[in-house]
Amino acid sequence: MSVEDSDRIVVEYIGRFADGTVFSTSRQEVAIKHRLTTEGCDPLVFTVGSEEVIEGLDQAVRGLSTGEETTVEIPPEAAYGPVRNDRIREYDCETFEGMVGEPPSVGLHVEAENGLHGDVVAVRNNTVEVDFNHELAGKTLYFELQITDCQSTTESIYSD
Repeated sequence: MSVEDSDRIVVEYIGRFADGTVFSTSRQEVAIKHRLTTEGCDPLVFTVGSEEVIEGLDQAVRGLSTGEETTVEIPPEAAYGPVRNDRIREYDCETFEGMVGEPPSVGLHVEAENGLHGDVVAVRNNTVEVDFNHELAGKTLYFELQITDCQSTTESIYSD
């Protein structure tokens, strides 16, 4: 059975950057080898066409069969989009510390009241620069995928 729109599928995956660096995986042995956290090392489970995963992954699994493996390249436009300059904000250091409750430092992860997550990317003189783009924005992603289960939601109740 080939994966179609509305099917509920399970996918084992390894996500890499162009240089081969693994950034995410469902396979614990790969996570350990690449010194990634094994917490949340679970296969992707989603309904095809429901916008539960990035567009490039959703498109890549269509037509595959259970057990089938493929490797796909997903450009930023079909992943997390380009880096948007309007998502990089500057704050006065004093204002930032009042909002966050600690002094600014490069790499500090913050959450805004509107739910956006960002990282401090620069601290200059009296200003703090926070990037609210997704951490994978602007990046081409490479995925090794294996469909491990597929449940059709469109099968007829009358099929034998």
